[in-house]
Formats: sequence, structure tokens, C-alpha cells
Amino acid sequence: MPNIIALDFETANERRDSACAVGLAWIADGAVVRRESRLIRPPELRFSPGNIRVHGIVPADVRTQPLFPEVMAEFLPDLAGGLVLAHNAGFDMGVLRASLQAHGLRPPAFSYLCTLQIARRVFPAEEGCGLGKVAARLGIRFEHHDAGEDAYACAEIALAAMRQTGAPDILGLSRAIRLPVTVVPEGPDRAPRPRAFADRPRAESASLRFAVKGRRGDRYDVVLEDRATGLRLRCTCMAGRYGTRCRHVAALLDGDITDLLSGNHDDVERLRLRMVAGA
Repeated sequence: MPNIIALDFETANERRDSACAVGLAWIADGAVVRRESRLIRPPELRFSPGNIRVHGIVPADVRTQPLFPEVMAEFLPDLAGGLVLAHNAGFDMGVLRASLQAHGLRPPAFSYLCTLQIARRVFPAEEGCGLGKVAARLGIRFEHHDAGEDAYACAEIALAAMRQTGAPDILGLSRAIRLPVTVVPEGPDRAPRPRAFADRPRAESASLRFAVKGRRGDRYDVVLEDRATGLRLRCTCMAGRYGTRCRHVAALLDGDITDLLSGNHDDVERLRLRMVAGA
């Protein structure tokens, strides 16, 4: 019997290669026997506000965390040749493939089943079969949009479907509900070159400027100034006018783009690099 592992990724932005967290839950003998969760530093510290609202992870949380290859090195041997479960598997499989490719890693061979499709066949309901809704109907308690918790809920949904159908195992469940396992072959011998990420060294512009949103929706400008005493960030908000380091400056230095209006996400990471170099 192959390793059976439920997998869940959270991403920093709309790119599939922007994984910022991964969760895994191992199934054996009809139960979850191991759970793991890791934060991941995405190649670019560009977090979309919508993604932050979903999972609550901000750039400051992952700035010092390892990159995807280091995090997944611990788990790829178990995934290779295994059966992976994911809720809305198209998304998570896309993140896995895109992240491996982005870092020039050879994708392992494995197979997968989508627990969203399992739930639609075994636990249908008018309200839908999103992870949180199915878990609530089955009495599975978890913290939604935490990668480790989501992987656990995914695994428990598969186990509940096994019990409901009387299937002896996950492969038997696949046969019982006529949902074929998708087989993913091993990747090519020569992995593509990693793409050039925005946070790698490059020539910097003389100054950086950002438009940010205040608590009441007001627009303020944060400008990087090169003074005789060194680099200084100046904000046009009231605190900034009095020379105080305001929350807008602190957020940009943390890489948090939640209130960024100007859309120059890549400049936020370049700002941090320049401030570190200047210090």
C-alpha cells in the first residue's frame, strides 16, 4: 500500500509558485497517524491582501523561513510513489508542480484523489462541498485556512467517506464511488532553469515611493530619502510629519502590502534590501 498523505498549500498571491505554508496529514490503518505544518518563504515577498485575508499570513511571518526546496526536502520522499489527497486538488497539485518547476526541481511520480470530488459523491448537499462546510456536517473540528489543519480535515473527510461506503481503504473508496485516481508521472530528467525572482539583487533606483492607505481610507505617500545621515523613510501622515516612525513605514519594512495602493509590490522588497544595506 502506498503512503497516503493529505496535502494543503497556502499561497502569498495569485501565482501558483508563491507557496507560503504547507500542511500534511498521513493516513494509516484507517486513521490520521501524523500531522506536519511548515511556513515557507515564497520567492517574492509579495502578499496580496485577499490572500492575507484568507490565511492571515503576512510577509513578516515568513521572512526568515526556509524556501520551498528546503521545506519540501523532508516530505518529497514520502510523496514520491504515494497517493496524495487534497480538497480541490487542482489548486494544490498546481502549487506543487509550479513550485518544483520554479526552483528547478524534478517532480516525483505520484497519484492523487480530490476529496472535494469524493465529498460531492458521498456527502452531497445543496450548500456545497467546500472544506469547511463538509467538515461542519461531519463534525470535524479544525481551524480553516491553516495549512496543517486543512490537511487534517481533508484526511478526515476521506476516512469518513471510507466508513460511509464500507470501503476497506482509500483505493477501495476510489473504486466504490467510481472516482479514478489521477497518476502523475515523474518529471523530465532535466529540470527547467529556475525563473529569475524579483528579490534577487538588481540595480536599484535612486528613490522609492509608495502610496498607502490610512485607517480612515486617506492616501499617504511614503518616500525613501537619501540624506547625509543615511537612508530615511518619510511618510506624509500626521505621525510622519512629526518625525515619528508610523505604522505605514513599519508595515512596508515588514513587507506587508495590505494597505499598499500604488501597486509597486516588488519595490517593497527592494526597499527592505536597501535599508538593510544602508544600515
